Amino acid sequence: MVVTAVTVREDLVDPGRAGPGVDPSGAPFLRARLSLPTRPGTFLRRERLSAALDRAARAPLTVVNGSAGAGKTLLVADWAAGLDGPVAWMTCDPADRAPGMFWAYVREALRGADEAAMAGVRCPAEAGRVDRRLLARLAIALADRDRPVVLVLDEFDRVTAPEIAEQLRFVLHNAGTGLRLVLVTRSEPLLPMHRYRASGEMAEIRNADLAFTPEEAGELLALHGLSLPGSTVGGLVRRMQGWAAGIRLCALAARQRPDAESYLKEFEAGRSTVADFLLAEVLDGQTPARQELLLRVSILDRFSPELVNALTLRGDAEAALAALHRENAFVQHLGHSWYSLHPLFAEILRVHLRERRPGLEPELRRRAARWLRRSGALFEALAQGAAAGDWDFTAGALVDDLAIGQLFTGLRAEHLCGLFAGMGPEATGPAPDLVRAALDLSRRDTAHGLAHLRRAEEALREEGTAAPAALLSRALLEALAARLTGSPADAEQAARVADDAWQEVPAQSLEAHPELTALLLTHLGSARLWAGHFDAARAALSPVAASPPAASTALPRLEALGRLALIDHLTGWNDRARHKALAAAEEAERQGLSERSGSLLGRLVLAAVSVERDELDRAEDLLDGTGDEAALAGDPVTAAFLAVVRARLRLARGDLHGVRVPAVGAAVPSPWAEEHAAVVASAAHLARGRAAEAVEVLRGAPRERTACAVETARALLAAGRAEEARELIGHLPRPDRQGPAVTVRVTLVRAQAAHRAGEDATARRLVAQALLDARREQLRRPFLEAGPWIRPLLRNSPRLHRLAEGWLTTAPGTGGKAVTRPAAREPVPLVPEKLSGREREVLGRLARMMSTQEIAADLHVSVNTVKTHLKSLYRKLGVGRRTEAVRRARELGLL
Repeated sequence: MVVTAVTVREDLVDPGRAGPGVDPSGAPFLRARLSLPTRPGTFLRRERLSAALDRAARAPLTVVNGSAGAGKTLLVADWAAGLDGPVAWMTCDPADRAPGMFWAYVREALRGADEAAMAGVRCPAEAGRVDRRLLARLAIALADRDRPVVLVLDEFDRVTAPEIAEQLRFVLHNAGTGLRLVLVTRSEPLLPMHRYRASGEMAEIRNADLAFTPEEAGELLALHGLSLPGSTVGGLVRRMQGWAAGIRLCALAARQRPDAESYLKEFEAGRSTVADFLLAEVLDGQTPARQELLLRVSILDRFSPELVNALTLRGDAEAALAALHRENAFVQHLGHSWYSLHPLFAEILRVHLRERRPGLEPELRRRAARWLRRSGALFEALAQGAAAGDWDFTAGALVDDLAIGQLFTGLRAEHLCGLFAGMGPEATGPAPDLVRAALDLSRRDTAHGLAHLRRAEEALREEGTAAPAALLSRALLEALAARLTGSPADAEQAARVADDAWQEVPAQSLEAHPELTALLLTHLGSARLWAGHFDAARAALSPVAASPPAASTALPRLEALGRLALIDHLTGWNDRARHKALAAAEEAERQGLSERSGSLLGRLVLAAVSVERDELDRAEDLLDGTGDEAALAGDPVTAAFLAVVRARLRLARGDLHGVRVPAVGAAVPSPWAEEHAAVVASAAHLARGRAAEAVEVLRGAPRERTACAVETARALLAAGRAEEARELIGHLPRPDRQGPAVTVRVTLVRAQAAHRAGEDATARRLVAQALLDARREQLRRPFLEAGPWIRPLLRNSPRLHRLAEGWLTTAPGTGGKAVTRPAAREPVPLVPEKLSGREREVLGRLARMMSTQEIAADLHVSVNTVKTHLKSLYRKLGVGRRTEAVRRARELGLL
């Protein structure tokens, strides 16, 4: 192997240059930058990462990208030391922003690996530029090699000049197989990474790969003389997030304790030997001004020079932070002038701040909160304001920035609710009361939510002119309260208030918070749906459902899809309802919202469609476990429809004694909920032969609604009151824009009346029309519920029999029994292909009702990988969805 460390001889004269072994600035080459770093005695060689580097080095470019202290440099140095071939090492420096300096060091590193190959390549003459011909000669010299040279550029994140990145790309491309480039960096290199990834010419080892596993941490602790239980090691790894330097520091401290295990389990970072070490070796070694800076920024997750200046009341933060970063004083550069402290160091400094400057922390947090809000970092500002106990500012910022909707939806919803949970009664005024109302309504506590809304309204009235943001926030909460209590008129009033306030709000503010509009429209649409105003509900819900998928609008989009599916079902369009419900299910799985009310409503629509198709087992599966979810949803639309679907399923099962639709508590009754309750109760009486009771149940029912009118006509015919039935049928509501599930029932009741009057030709024509309308959507329940009069028509009419055969009636040769349930499923065939081990793992998690995201996390793979396994699994089992896959697998004995 060629020696990795490079010794630059002062008597080595570069061809074409006047001085011996000097860079373009005239200074000697720094040997430390061209030498492999020394590995300490407690260094742990991690074979999985060494093997990954071996595989990666087959590609022209390898990128090892991780945070400070992640162990990148020592990992690559140890791997490079074991290579059987020429290796050139160069540690980058801020001076390498000058192309001439960068390429001078690269050439010197390569010359240390193979001096003969670099003999014809001169050192750049100027620090600030490099001749293109020199780069071409360098590439040609490398391309002529029999064996590739491995060039490691450590700390490549210091190279920030796009010009150098383009030059490096040129050399790498033209060197061909003669060069294997390894970049060790804290950030994404400036090279065109997307091209390398797309072409398969690059391999990556990232921060997550570099993190210590519990097993590796156990081995590292053993190298420090510590033998600890796995639970202790695992806890340490979680606290340090696998950060190599933190684990080593803890190991150094723990081995000095009599009970290392207890120490690592229970130690307080601010009062530990780790703290003593960091304070003595890092903090105390700084100037007083820098010590003060570090103490003050410890309250922040990240900070910029401007923010630090606001906390220190000085103006030199930029230089100080850059110096602390260069000195590796646990200040990590995040990019774009932002920095952070390692969490362990920050924790220690906060304890020290409280001891050295008692009472200063709340003031620092208040300053930070106001600076962060002015800079547009609202959620960081809220966190600082809450930590300072400044609730007037924190609640006011949430309301004034139109972000109150994010208490309900988006990635920060849970965090924000937890943040404001600490707000006490001392905070008064419109904004705190609006936030309290939002927190109550998010828990479906409408009584307390409305009380806080009334207090907020009074406070706004006392203030005189209310800000548009406060009015919009109140309108949103009023609309939600109206939806939850079943008060459509209140929802309409809230929408009118919002319309007026919208005119006063800058467009860019609304664009920054699309969840506000989406939530308001969803609440309004849901209230209109409860009132039975389907067209108006569609007008409100459709824009939300059609909006692009985004985390901030995920919940209202899901709920809008579920409610639009319900409207389609209630108006007879089962196929449309099914497609929207499936879209809602996919949205819920994609966004991890499977337990939310919008997802539940979509599942209920699928169950209702299954009942209409007489797929009762499927409907039962979809309804399983919905009771607790419905209670948690606290939504009258969902609760009412759940009651309807359960009753319809019991009716279809023949459980006539259990058929009832309990009323849902609401400010005003829902016409469609009342209608379906009456229809189900009447159908149960008819099924038991109690025609008079069926007619009585429908007394006073709104006959202007199609379902009630049809069921009343059926009951009257069964009671022998044919004239009244025919009169009612003659005035049935026109099924305008209503789908097959409605029109088929209308047609069948007209056919029944014609049959009762002896008009068999008319009856057959109407039944034929109903069969044609029902066949596409497999609507079996209307025929199964029609009564015994229809069976002779289907049996004795060849045309009707042909129209019904195969989906409604049994096939010829089976006795010709009409209007039967679909034949029992044939024995399930064997799986045509054997399931892989990973597919069996995915299948097992499907059976535990885990979402795609949960399966990916559990198996430590990407969501796309899980989706690929699911597609293969479905194909092998011959199914189309997860519930069918689980059922089929149980039938095959795979679970």
